[in-house]
Amino acid sequence: MDADKLSQEIGELLREKGLTLGVVESATGGLISHYITNIPGSSDYYQGSVTSYSNEVKMKLIGVKAGTLEKHGAVSAQVAAEMASGGKKVLAVDICIADTGIAGPGGATTGKAVGLFYLGLADKNGVLTQHHRFYGDRQQNKHSAAVSALTWLKEYLSGI
Repeated sequence: MDADKLSQEIGELLREKGLTLGVVESATGGLISHYITNIPGSSDYYQGSVTSYSNEVKMKLIGVKAGTLEKHGAVSAQVAAEMASGGKKVLAVDICIADTGIAGPGGATTGKAVGLFYLGLADKNGVLTQHHRFYGDRQQNKHSAAVSALTWLKEYLSGI
């Protein structure tokens, strides 16, 4: 689906439900936020984002635990969950979506291939995560991850 159309629909749902949104991005490097802010009036519901590319920023600004990074690695469901829950708190929002992944072409490790992404979504009830694997080049993987995050957010908002 088209990222701009998804972002428009997300904005309508957030307005309708009176909810605020924040984003914590790693491998997408601000692309999710870019799509959300392409929509005129997004300041009605979008509070902001943190692009936490380094582990230090993930820990210092977002509150990801050093032990989680050591045990599971930066590209993991556990880190995506802590990014989303930490971002919800830091950005003081109703919903926070987060991503961590390996966009490529380098960065793969044993058991973690290029194109591996985890998404996290935090709300008042807790945190959910998703696992994705994409097979494009760096830009395609970043775009696919951002569109997957937006698609999930739209589905989530449509169900509450």
